[in-house]
Amino acid sequence: MAEQQPPTEIAAEKIPEIIPILPLFDTALFPKMVLPLIVMQIESIQLIDEAMSKDRIIGLLVSKKKTEDGTYSKDDLSTVGTIALILKMAKIEDDKAQLLVQGLSRFKIKSFVEGKPYLLASVEPITDIEKKDKETEALMSNIRALFNRIIELSPGLPKEIGAMANSIQEPGTLADIVASTINSTPEDKQRILEIDDIKKRLKKVTKIANHQLEILELGNKIQTQVKGDMDKKQREYFLRQQLKAIKEELGETDKATVEIDDYRAKIKEKNLPEEAAKEAERELDRLSRMHPSSAEYTVASTYLDWMTALPWNESTKDNLDIKKARKVLDDDHYDLEKAKKRIIEYLAVRKLKPDSKGPILCFVGPPGTGKTSLGNSIARALGRKFFRISLGGVRDEAEIRGHRRTYVGALPGRIIQGIRRSGSNNPVFMLDEIDKVGSDFRGDPSSALLEVLDPEQNFSFSDHYLDVSFDLSKVMFITTANILDTIPLALRDRMEVLQLLGYTEDEKIKIANRYLISRQRREHGLKADQISFTKGAVKRIISGYTREAGLRNLEREIATICRGVASNIVEGIAKSAAIKVVSISKYLGPIRFTFEAKARTSTPGVAMGLAWTHTGGDLLFIEATAMNGNKNLTLTGQLGDVMKESATAALSFVRANTASLGISEEYFGNHDIHIHVPAGAIPKDGPSAGVTMLTALTSLLTNKIIHKDLAMTGEITLRGQVLPVGGIKEKVLAAHRAGIKTIIMPKWNEKDLEDIPKKVQKEIHFHFVDKMLDVVKIALEK
Repeated sequence: MAEQQPPTEIAAEKIPEIIPILPLFDTALFPKMVLPLIVMQIESIQLIDEAMSKDRIIGLLVSKKKTEDGTYSKDDLSTVGTIALILKMAKIEDDKAQLLVQGLSRFKIKSFVEGKPYLLASVEPITDIEKKDKETEALMSNIRALFNRIIELSPGLPKEIGAMANSIQEPGTLADIVASTINSTPEDKQRILEIDDIKKRLKKVTKIANHQLEILELGNKIQTQVKGDMDKKQREYFLRQQLKAIKEELGETDKATVEIDDYRAKIKEKNLPEEAAKEAERELDRLSRMHPSSAEYTVASTYLDWMTALPWNESTKDNLDIKKARKVLDDDHYDLEKAKKRIIEYLAVRKLKPDSKGPILCFVGPPGTGKTSLGNSIARALGRKFFRISLGGVRDEAEIRGHRRTYVGALPGRIIQGIRRSGSNNPVFMLDEIDKVGSDFRGDPSSALLEVLDPEQNFSFSDHYLDVSFDLSKVMFITTANILDTIPLALRDRMEVLQLLGYTEDEKIKIANRYLISRQRREHGLKADQISFTKGAVKRIISGYTREAGLRNLEREIATICRGVASNIVEGIAKSAAIKVVSISKYLGPIRFTFEAKARTSTPGVAMGLAWTHTGGDLLFIEATAMNGNKNLTLTGQLGDVMKESATAALSFVRANTASLGISEEYFGNHDIHIHVPAGAIPKDGPSAGVTMLTALTSLLTNKIIHKDLAMTGEITLRGQVLPVGGIKEKVLAAHRAGIKTIIMPKWNEKDLEDIPKKVQKEIHFHFVDKMLDVVKIALEK
């Protein structure tokens, strides 16, 4: 079979004036449309051969009638047709050829030309008369809607053609593609082809499309009525009974019956509580009456799967050996004595009273202090299963209580899911990041947690999916949070809060040597003789490369060193490495943190305060300066309202006590005061910087330097009293990490030093004051 395919497409403007004419019957070609043809007459074959040897352009005219011999005279043809380009031509035999042609434009016959065995004609291209307005847009929109509906009701039409029609923006092209696709007569198509006014053409196509749509909708309605004549349920019942009888004769058992019997056995074996057993039996009865192919069958079977998979009566036996439990806790974590003591107390109570309820503990502290890992250690010490879920970003109440079974794809909440996965009804269940629970239009998860975390209520916790009570009183719930402020008071009241505060430098050194270095060595495939750290090196990593209350960054830096050593060993550069102070920069780069307190407080007007943050404690520098002006006070450093009020109160106290402080009263009349708190990109607020601000102002106005290595905290009043503040342990530990030797704090906070390690208390000298003038006497150099 010979096939010819042109390499290029001919532009419409190169159409000759005289073209060969190929008659068509029972079809019409529109511009930009593609049409396959079969040509069998000898004259037509000659016409095709000559066209292929030239420009491949022919004219297609629809015949008004069909002839028996396939030959047509000029009187038999329409006067308007389509100029076409032959895209492909393949000869099957000498007198037969297959064509693929594409319409270029409409044309009108001017006159026929003699001289060839086939028809030749002088033609004139027809230009569309186009006028875009709102009516045209409305007609186009209507045609698209009709065409999409026709495609929906016509299985033979591909869906893609509807998408193509929707993307066409030219009204003439849209009318042509719809007219060529829908099932209309050749006469109707020829009439549309002869219309050059686009708006009239759109109206004609709309009329034909409406007619075609009515026929399709009527046919669809008739088909639906015929199918509905048979009673479907009666037929299914009859066939099902026949199938059942046949299977009984063959000794086969119905799969659905086997599944129902299996569920019944599981329910009996589980020994469910009365309420749960009653609900499971009711659902099983419903299941037995359903057909396995129905959607409700799947919903009911999924529900029974959950009911029979939950550990209603399965518990793990607690390890009540207190010495063994203490060893497990000590092996996994250094310090954290309060948390360990509470677990040991719980075990002691369980030993004396086996049916005691589990505590609801809340570990609060900065990131990296071991809150999450401590939960896993507690489970190991108790010999229980451990399950953890993160509540960070949870905003949907259904995450806790589950979805009702009326919803598609409904599931129990994460509490019940966790109980099922743990396989026991008394696991250690950790609710991580409880301070980051949100709420929106879907409900408030923290309100749903009130029932979960209340020992007086959680023995009958109701999940929306199960719709029966489940006993959570045996579960030991542990929650973790970085801060307590965002936890609702009602929820906080149900938990026993244990503070896991930051570590001192000595504690970090011990933890690094005991846990972190060995763990990172294992994770990087290194042996003990391939890498070692000196105590000085660990101390330099802590002080020079990390500034945190926890241990995450410390472990990250140790991991970086281990990777560098592993790389050197693999490349053959070294067989082992002893990490010393001088070699740390080779792996970690230059020191990132340096202690600058002495340099920054060496001028009058600069005081060092102590601040509490979500990640522990930190130093806070207060700078004050004065300039010629008119009694104005300027505050910068992104300060909150409370902190601004503290600055105003400090200035008022200084002005009211100028005689006691040795300051001229006339000074304020011609000077402006500016107080700035560096790190201006970080928002700051709270009353505890009042003492520091007053001391900075007094230092500036008396031109006296504040003692080096001295930091302070406390709220002030206009009467010069120093009031207590919070976060004492975090602040003291931050000061100790920074090398501060003296701290001034409110007298009422003296009791809070009980939580401070003894070593820190020995290395820092504390001044407890209740009067602001005492602070000034202690802080300023004489």
